[in-house]
Amino acid sequence: ILRTEIEKKTDTGVQAKLYMDAGKLVPDQVLLDIIQDRIKNPDCDGGYLLDGFPRTLPQAVGLEKIMESINHALDRVISLTADEGELVERLIKRGAESGRSDDTPDVIRNRQKIYWEQTAPLLDFYQKKGILKDVDGLGEISEITERILTVLK
Repeated sequence: ILRTEIEKKTDTGVQAKLYMDAGKLVPDQVLLDIIQDRIKNPDCDGGYLLDGFPRTLPQAVGLEKIMESINHALDRVISLTADEGELVERLIKRGAESGRSDDTPDVIRNRQKIYWEQTAPLLDFYQKKGILKDVDGLGEISEITERILTVLK
């Protein structure tokens, strides 16, 4: 959703890209507004997957409020687990292949720091709600995809 805003060069997308290029998180309210606008579309009535969102507790609380307001329910949260060294290698490779400006070693290290400070606490938040599912994120893409699909069934 966010990358679409960036590709369209909307005001929100341009603003978000500045944060992302620096390895920082896009402000919560900006993301929540984008998410709300998107999931209200009819094509989301049958369900949808939010990849990489929420990343902070305020985002999670904001998402709950949005979903309640449109009669949607969050029924599963997937946490992909993997060795940090392998994650860095994968992201650097992805950056080289895709040309993504936010997949440089320095930006990746900063994102990892932010993850442990701001995102990791969400694991406990969703675990207490009984909807957190851990999925091994190591292996071939097809293997990981199958594990995710199994958890979603």
